[in-house]
Amino acid sequence: MIKIGLDAMGGDFAPEAAVKGAIMALDELNEESRLVIFGDEARIREILETEDCAAENFDIVATTEVIEMGDHPARAFQQKADSSISVGFGYLAKGKIDGFASAGSTGAMMVGSMYAIKPIHGVIRPTIATAIPTITGAPVLLLDIGLNVDCKPDVLEQYALIGSIYAEAVLGVERPRIALLNIGEEATKGNLQAKAAHELMEIGGQTGKYNFVGNVEASHIFTSKVADVVVCDGFIGNTVLKLSEGFYGINRKMGVGNDFWEGMNYERTGGTPVLGVNAPVTIGHGKSTPLAIKNMILSTENTIRTGLVAKLKKAFE
Repeated sequence: MIKIGLDAMGGDFAPEAAVKGAIMALDELNEESRLVIFGDEARIREILETEDCAAENFDIVATTEVIEMGDHPARAFQQKADSSISVGFGYLAKGKIDGFASAGSTGAMMVGSMYAIKPIHGVIRPTIATAIPTITGAPVLLLDIGLNVDCKPDVLEQYALIGSIYAEAVLGVERPRIALLNIGEEATKGNLQAKAAHELMEIGGQTGKYNFVGNVEASHIFTSKVADVVVCDGFIGNTVLKLSEGFYGINRKMGVGNDFWEGMNYERTGGTPVLGVNAPVTIGHGKSTPLAIKNMILSTENTIRTGLVAKLKKAFE
């Protein structure tokens, strides 16, 4: 039995969106998976009753506190010991659940990831990633997308390995092509960080750690012609992601709709995996709808079932 933890109290529309998303996920979860919901038990049961869904479909863990978006993440994680996020990470650290997902405080989720379950031994800095759409229909994994805005070259080199393992295990890409985001394709292009990272990633490719194909320009990210995984620091990655989301919003207002543009809808991806820590953790968007919560749950289940964490641990032994 796989147990997936869900924070019912996280997000702008909690707990309604989280509980409704959990109900939506029931039809698509594997029959051997079970959702464990953390939060205000009375409120959770009330929503389930309104939606005509039996509470017996879930394990409900009652908590009495909520880490708000405005709270200081580290202090709140410690001081609000009975919050849905703190209790959820406690269960994850003890192995009572196999993964944890929340659309709540990103800062608190990272505190839990770093101090409750901790980074995998050998990982310099964990990262967050997202799969973005391409015109071919095959997703491209972009990392980092905002966790580490300043990255040394050796950190970027590790992202190449982490991204390669994720793309193969979770996205199903055989021998994924890894590229470094740069202002030109030539190895000599870019700033000092990019040049040094390119040298390290070239060595990684030559030794067989991953399939490094060189630099990729931003104009080629959405074509998937060059790479399946694009590595960059969190400042650049977040800028690319927000630009994509902006274009999606503009196109939607203009009435332009197709599979490519809809692939940029955050509701479809559901959440962002934290990669490089000792258990599956997924962070959802603060404005997550029930559909986004459903997809966040399914994404977490997929990460658990593929054994991603074990594969990352083996790579960093």
